[in-house]
Amino acid sequence: MNDKKYGTAPSHTQAWIFQTWLSFVVSISATSLGVVYLPVEPWIKGYLGMGLLFTVGSTINLSKTVRDVEESKRLINRIDEAKLERILSQYDGSISPL
Repeated sequence: MNDKKYGTAPSHTQAWIFQTWLSFVVSISATSLGVVYLPVEPWIKGYLGMGLLFTVGSTINLSKTVRDVEESKRLINRIDEAKLERILSQYDGSISPL
């Protein structure tokens, strides 16, 4: 099979991975510190903290779901293309099957 034809996912550089994790840690830390030092009653801080945790959790779940859907679409497209090539090769003997 031709990798260019099916578009394999590009790998990320170490710099990009580091920047991504650093930005995640800094944003969560800054928001958490902001909630802790907010001059309000403790129940409000708890509510904001829970909101932060649920937001992070749902963001992770959403990104995983979107990635899984895209990967399944790629696999289905590859299967459909292989079926089409097989049908065409049976019709025209000059095309070699996969």
